[in-house]
Amino acid sequence: MDKFEELFATYPLGMSDEQVKEEVARLLREHSQENNNVEVWKQCLSQIDLTTLNGDDTEAKVRTMAEKVNGFQAAFPGLPNVASICVYPALVPIVKEHLKAEGVGITSVAGGFPASQTFIEVKVAEVGLAVAEGATEVDIVLSQGKFLEGKYEECFDEIAEQKAAARDAHFKVILETGALQTADNIAKASVLAMAAGADFIKTSTGKIAVAATPEASYVMCRMIKMWYEKTGEKICFKPAGGVSTTEEAVAHYTIVKEVLGQEWLNNHSFRFGASRLANNILSSIQGETVKYS
Repeated sequence: MDKFEELFATYPLGMSDEQVKEEVARLLREHSQENNNVEVWKQCLSQIDLTTLNGDDTEAKVRTMAEKVNGFQAAFPGLPNVASICVYPALVPIVKEHLKAEGVGITSVAGGFPASQTFIEVKVAEVGLAVAEGATEVDIVLSQGKFLEGKYEECFDEIAEQKAAARDAHFKVILETGALQTADNIAKASVLAMAAGADFIKTSTGKIAVAATPEASYVMCRMIKMWYEKTGEKICFKPAGGVSTTEEAVAHYTIVKEVLGQEWLNNHSFRFGASRLANNILSSIQGETVKYS
């Protein structure tokens, strides 16, 4: 048994895809309604990494985003601001220059986002440059092709090298769960990323058809729980891609609450990667359509 087979055997999912689906359906059926309220919506709002990751992103667009975040609490007194602004690496300096809102971080995707199909030297350099330019958090992507080929040591080493380049920035590893296809693969990828140094594990890039599903969130949270029980290390969680409505956010919130517990229900340990979610949650809170962010 090699070291990765041994690692995976230490953290077995112990559930089939069908069992995961049934358990998620039960959790949401029994608990989602109790979380569908204004206080939870406010909490979810505070956990958003407000994101723009488009090929046509401009400095003006990102500057406007930062200015709206700066003015958010004046526009909506009593509501919490988002957790961070998430952009491509080249736009990090624009966010750093214009973001003034207290307590809001700067997140950069890096490491060959979204496909992770480039040289490790490029990945490491991109992470290091993003942090040097002001990113306080970095989201990188697991090499799914290598993972699916069983090249676990290469995947591990790539993550660890990028973690070192991120220095003190919060380091998130995107698994791209839709590409991994099975609950067992998602579980193994979660464990691999945590072992390699991830501070967060994240579902998706939002760039493929299948993104953050409740089932993927359940599997990842289950593995985080096992990791915490065995190591005492609290790894954080971020569903991203396809989480755009208040109802969807509440579903993921419910899974985190039921699997990981109250300790994870804060914007340090639990984030949403989203572009449209903020306006939709604001609309739910205000009781009318809001288009602010």
